[in-house]
Amino acid sequence: MAEGSKRILCVEDDNDSREMMKVMLEQADPTLSVTTVGTAAEAIELSMRNHFDLYVLDIWLPGMDGLSLCRRLRERGIESPIIFFTAMVRTEDKDFALKAGANAFLVKPKDVEKFTDTVQKLLNGSASAQNV
Repeated sequence: MAEGSKRILCVEDDNDSREMMKVMLEQADPTLSVTTVGTAAEAIELSMRNHFDLYVLDIWLPGMDGLSLCRRLRERGIESPIIFFTAMVRTEDKDFALKAGANAFLVKPKDVEKFTDTVQKLLNGSASAQNV
């Protein structure tokens, strides 16, 4: 990993979606180091051993949903930005995510073009949940 690179953890149960996010982020910014996992349990384990500058979560995850994972990360004192990138489109899903501690909520595939920009804005500290 290059010095000064930002580390991102993407938590998504679908293999194709995980790979798509990794490719999109690394193509948008080759200095990013993107790790992907398929379960909340894997994410918790990695977050205990490593620092990540940003987390990307899906709502639907096996074993523990993304909202519970988000709350757990915040309870552990993790302050890194958290983005939900999910197929859930109900207004209440966004509200639940923001209340759980997320900084942004994007809908797949509608917001795919906003994904890398939102990641960059949050990594640079130039965005908050209110203006993403």
